[in-house]
Amino acid sequence: MIRKRPLLLDLAGLLGFVILSFSAAAIGTAATIPNLSPWYAGLRKPPWIPPSSLFGPVWTVLYLLMSLAAWLVWRHRNTHREDVQTALGCFVFQLALNAAWSWLFFGLHQTGLAFAEILSLWLVIAATILSFFKISRGAALLLVPYLLWVSFAAVLNGAIHRLN
Repeated sequence: MIRKRPLLLDLAGLLGFVILSFSAAAIGTAATIPNLSPWYAGLRKPPWIPPSSLFGPVWTVLYLLMSLAAWLVWRHRNTHREDVQTALGCFVFQLALNAAWSWLFFGLHQTGLAFAEILSLWLVIAATILSFFKISRGAALLLVPYLLWVSFAAVLNGAIHRLN
């Protein structure tokens, strides 16, 4: 017998992960926006830094992909209960680290501490991808662009720290 998933529950789950992910974004943005000028604008940056206008759209897409990935894993909660709990725990932990980075870098102006923290974030994203892969390959693949962007952000953070 095939069990159908309740559509409303699935949609509520997806909405919940979108709200969770964008809440982390909002927490980070609260530290970022007030410090873009004059602090961040006054920092020396490498010549290969992308235009500031690129960051918002890229992060929006990444948060949407993260939400979808977590939702795909959550949908397996009845068949892979312990794995799903572990995977979603990793997901929530990386979201917390994601938001904390903005507060370290922009809010507290601690570029060196932010660099150390983003390396931890990278490791937790990698662990999240591995834990998602055990449940849903598609969900794991949705997080790969995020890992790549955070890899770039880590290099950029390190370069800014070194230059200043």
